[in-house]
Amino acid sequence: MKEHTLSQSEIIPPDTWNSVVESVAKQEETGWKDMNHLARVKYVTILIGKFISLLLLLYIFVCSLDVMSSAFRLVGGKITGKAFTEGAVLSNPIAGLMLGLLATVIVQSSSTSTSIVVSMVSSSILPVRRAIPIIMGANIGTSVTNTIVALTQSNRRDEFRRAFAGATVHDMFNWVTVIVLLPLEIASGLLFHLTEVITQRISLDRKASSNPQFLNVLTKPLTHRIIQLDEKVIQNIALGSNESDISLVKRYCSFKNTTDENGIFVLTPEKHCAFLFSTTSWPDWGIGLLLLVLSLICLCTCLVLLVKLLQSVLKGTISTVIHKTVNANFPGIFHHLTPYLAIGVGCIFTILVQSSSIFTSTLTPLVGLGIITLERMYPFTLGSNIGTTITGIMAALTATTALELRNSLQIALCHTFFNVFGILLWFPIPFMRNVPIKLAKKLGEITAEYRWFAIVYIVASFFLIPLTVFAISLAGWYVFIGIFGPISLIILFVIIINLLQAHKPKYLPRGLKTWLWLPRPLRTLAWYDQYLFNGHKRLLCCKQDEAKESTITINENINKKSGHTNEIFDDFDRLSGISTRF
Repeated sequence: MKEHTLSQSEIIPPDTWNSVVESVAKQEETGWKDMNHLARVKYVTILIGKFISLLLLLYIFVCSLDVMSSAFRLVGGKITGKAFTEGAVLSNPIAGLMLGLLATVIVQSSSTSTSIVVSMVSSSILPVRRAIPIIMGANIGTSVTNTIVALTQSNRRDEFRRAFAGATVHDMFNWVTVIVLLPLEIASGLLFHLTEVITQRISLDRKASSNPQFLNVLTKPLTHRIIQLDEKVIQNIALGSNESDISLVKRYCSFKNTTDENGIFVLTPEKHCAFLFSTTSWPDWGIGLLLLVLSLICLCTCLVLLVKLLQSVLKGTISTVIHKTVNANFPGIFHHLTPYLAIGVGCIFTILVQSSSIFTSTLTPLVGLGIITLERMYPFTLGSNIGTTITGIMAALTATTALELRNSLQIALCHTFFNVFGILLWFPIPFMRNVPIKLAKKLGEITAEYRWFAIVYIVASFFLIPLTVFAISLAGWYVFIGIFGPISLIILFVIIINLLQAHKPKYLPRGLKTWLWLPRPLRTLAWYDQYLFNGHKRLLCCKQDEAKESTITINENINKKSGHTNEIFDDFDRLSGISTRF
C-alpha cells in the first residue's frame, strides 16, 4: 500500500520544501555522448558564456546593494545620526531596540548603525548598557534586504514560497532571540556583565589594527564612479561634532593649505572627486532618491536575470547533483555535525564579503529554486549573523586609546554573544531549531496564497510596528505596559486556544472550539483578499487561474489533514504562528 503524506498548508505536490522546482529539475537535456563535435563545442561555449554572465550579474547585484545602501544613507542618514543624540530616547531599552531596527532599515546597513553605536560608546557618550538594545535592533533590521530580494521571485508561486521562507527565517531567528534575551538583559544585565569581565581580563595596550575590506576591493572601481560618501558625517552628527546641514556626499578629494586675512592656516578644497555626482548642486535627499530608484531597478533586473540564468545552467541532473551535495550530511554518527559546518561556512563567507545582507540575499534565489533547502539555509544564516559581528570586533580594534578600545570592544562582544546565545538557544535542540523554521514556512505559505501579504509583512514588521512601539515606549513604562500588556495577554490566549483546538478540543467549551463567532476580518485573510485587494491579483505578477487553483488545493489538503472544513479557523491558526504541529 502506497503511503501519501501531505505537507502543512500544501500548495503543490508532496515534498514541496526539499526538492528542486519542476521547472529546473525536469528540463530535458541532450546527453554528451549523443552530441557531435560541433554540438559539443557549441555546448561548452554557451556554458562558459553563461557562467561569465552569472559572475557579471552577481557583481552588478552586489554593486547595486552597495549603491542602494548609499542611497538610503543620503535619504535618511542625517535623521538617523540626529536620533542617536537623544539621550532620553536611548535610556529606554524598548525605544533603543526599535531605534536600532529603524536606523538599520533606513540606512540599509547594520554596519553603519552599529558603527555609530560603537563610536558613541567608544567616546563615552553612550553607556554600554544602553547601547545593547540598539545593537539587538540592528540585528533585526539587517534582515530586511533579503526579504525585499525575495519579492523578485513572486511571479512563480512555489519559488516565491520557498524564497520568502528562506529570507524570513533570518527575521524569525532574530525576533525570537530578542523576545528571550532582551527581558533577560533588562533584568540581569547578562551580556553587559559577561563582556565587562572579558574586557577587564585581557590586555588592551596595543596598536590599532586595520579592518580589511575584501569586497570593497572588487566593488569600489564601479560604485565609487557613481557615488562616494563621507562615512564619518553621520557618526559625527551623532557625536555632536558636526552640524546636521553638512552634506554626506564627498565632493572633494584633495585640499590645500591657505591663509586667511588673519594669517591663520585653513584647508580649502582643491580638486573634485571623480564620480558622477561630485559637481552637482542637488541636495542629499534628491541624489539619494534618484540612486534609490535606479539601484532598485538594477537590483530587480539582476535578480530576475540571475534566476533565469540559474534555471538554464542548473537544469536536469546538474540541479539534482548540486541539490544533493549542498544539502548532504556527513555519514554515520557525524551527520549531526553538518549544520555546524554550514554555520562555519556562513561565518567565513560573511567575513570575506563584509556584509550579512549580501551573503543571505545571494542565497535567497537559490532557496527559491530549491537548490538549497530551508533547513540548510538556516545554519548559513546563523553563521552569517556571527560573521557580521566578527567584522564589528575587527572594526572595534581600530580604536587608538586603551579606554576607547575597551568600550568599543565590549559593545562589539555584546553583539557577538547575543548571536551566540541565540544559536545555543534555537539551534542545538531539534525541537527548538524547528521554531524559526516552522514560523518561516508559515509565512512562506501565507505569502504564496496571498501575494499582497508579503508587502504588508515588510511594511508592518520593519516600519509601522517599530514606529508605533517606539512612539508608545517614549511615553514611559506605565503607558507601554498599559497598552501592550493586554495585547500580549490576548495573543497568549489565542495561542493557547489554538493549541487546544488542534490537539485537545474536548477540553474547550463549545463556543471556543472554532473562531466562527468572530467577525470575518478577524478570522481570515480571505476577507481582505476579497474586498481590499480584489482586482489587484496581479500586484506581484500573480496569475488569476494559478491563484484559484492553489487556493482550492490548499483548502483540500488542509481539510484532508484536519478532518474539518473550517477554513476560517485554518487561516487564523496559521497567522497565530504557534498552533503548528511541530
